[in-house]
Amino acid sequence: MKSIRMILALILLALSTAARAASCQFDEFRVMTYNIRLDVESDGANRWANRRALFTGQVRLLRPDILGMQEVLPGQRADLVADLPGYLALGGGRDDGRQAGEASPLFVARSRFAVTGSGMFWLSSTPAVPSLGWDAAYRRVATWAHLRRRSDGMRLLAINTHWDHLGKAARLGSALQLRGWIMANRRPGEAVVLLGDFNAPLTEASLQALLSPPQSRSALADSRALSQAPAIGATITFNGWTPIPASGDAIDHVLVAPGLTVKRYHALAEHFDGRLASDHFPVIADLAPTACAARPRA
Repeated sequence: MKSIRMILALILLALSTAARAASCQFDEFRVMTYNIRLDVESDGANRWANRRALFTGQVRLLRPDILGMQEVLPGQRADLVADLPGYLALGGGRDDGRQAGEASPLFVARSRFAVTGSGMFWLSSTPAVPSLGWDAAYRRVATWAHLRRRSDGMRLLAINTHWDHLGKAARLGSALQLRGWIMANRRPGEAVVLLGDFNAPLTEASLQALLSPPQSRSALADSRALSQAPAIGATITFNGWTPIPASGDAIDHVLVAPGLTVKRYHALAEHFDGRLASDHFPVIADLAPTACAARPRA
């Protein structure tokens, strides 16, 4: 009888191990933030029509599961939807919440994640209506989505944003608003990733309001600093149409909450014979639920 119980225990252990392995079989997922540069005639040779193929070609090659973009005008959004049919586009324009004005959309890979809820809000004291926040030069928004991974049911709250380039008070106000919003809207068991062009280095008070204190349950962390593999790529993410910018900071970031492990980080300073897909470089992070992070990639 004792040997039978031991055999049964071993079988149960094997089954639980197999279930654990199955739940982590597709443990990693890729996120990317990318300011695509709005389409303006004054950009001349760098107008969207001349770089659309470069941009969407990059995305198809890199295959992010979740892509947060900034400065997306309605015509560019239509092009992206046409060129990237494997993605569901979420989020509206900052002028009316639908089509008008720049958008900061989330593109979610249909095969990898199901969307269980989504929306957007304005970075201001009146987040439910189109509005200007604090000392911002332009209306700014955040787009969000509650996601469920199809392979194993993992739940994720993904947020994409674009902070003001002039207003320091607006950037700080945006940080405090986002931190409070995440605390109020994060569902039990959800991991959190915040993507965006923050128009600020990590040392600015606005970003520090999201990152500090590190031990706080509501604090986020910089994916570059957390990367298990050595972080690679550019340390300057706004290139100003220069393939090798001489000065600047990383102002595009991928921030994560506890519960996610950063496997790899890359700020991709890629050019095409001197041409660039945007005046920003994309930032890419490969993430995994911390419970699965110790497992090697299959």
